Amino acid sequence: MKKQIDVKKFIFDVLYAVIAGVIVGTAYFFFQNSNGFAPGGVGGLATITHHLIEDRVSWSVLMIAFNLPIFVLVSAIVDKKLGFMLSIYMVVQSFIPKLYEALGAKAYCLLNNQGDFNIVFACIATGVISGFGFSIMLRRFGASGGTYGISALIKKARPEMNIAYVSFIMDASVVFIAFFVYGMKITPVICTLLNLFIANVIVDRGLGGIKEGYRFEIVTSRPDEVARDLMDRLHRGVTEIKVHGMYSDTDKFMLVCIVNKRQIGEMMKIIKKYPDTFASFEKVNEVFGNFSRKV
Repeated sequence: MKKQIDVKKFIFDVLYAVIAGVIVGTAYFFFQNSNGFAPGGVGGLATITHHLIEDRVSWSVLMIAFNLPIFVLVSAIVDKKLGFMLSIYMVVQSFIPKLYEALGAKAYCLLNNQGDFNIVFACIATGVISGFGFSIMLRRFGASGGTYGISALIKKARPEMNIAYVSFIMDASVVFIAFFVYGMKITPVICTLLNLFIANVIVDRGLGGIKEGYRFEIVTSRPDEVARDLMDRLHRGVTEIKVHGMYSDTDKFMLVCIVNKRQIGEMMKIIKKYPDTFASFEKVNEVFGNFSRKV
């Protein structure tokens, strides 16, 4: 039974890596490779190299050459399965553009001739689409590219080192080099920065989870009435905790209830019905388990 579960998990891992690779490769083919800016990290260095050698070596080959050796080392030194999954992801990502070329697809820049607007729109699209692919890899494997591989190898060799700077150095290097490589123009630099920013925002949103919620803590002396209203009108579970008000020196109750964004207004209306009740709330990035109460 355990072996069957492991095989199923492995198949899903491969599927996630392939899907993420297809998404990122699609973003790079249609919006990034032909628009004169680079993504961050190791992939950005490969893209800049491709621009410098004027297409004598394909972008796909350079992506493999820059990233795959890192993942092989990760597999040998850090984690065999992780290195294998990252390798699958990188191979798919690198050769998806070749597939689009074989199918006769055209990149965004060839379909739209809008000067600097072209590159700005392209970098926004690259950030959004590739960021979604990165978030899939990070949620499933905790890694999404060559920069992570370098960080993992450094951490393995020097566990005491703070490796947070590695990603910053890699991205900053790409931005710095991009200025000189792309004709000392400020637009490619701004677009590289914008692409990095948007991709990171999308990754943060992706890591935050699809099932976001808002956690209300409601202090009241009428817990049964308030809880009944919450369960009947919002169809959410409620947890009751006995608390003591230090100012009034009286025993009260705190109700904990998690709702989604659309229910915040209704929650406020319920709380206002009870003048002796007050509440605070905070955003929660992910909700696990039975979020809603069965009716």
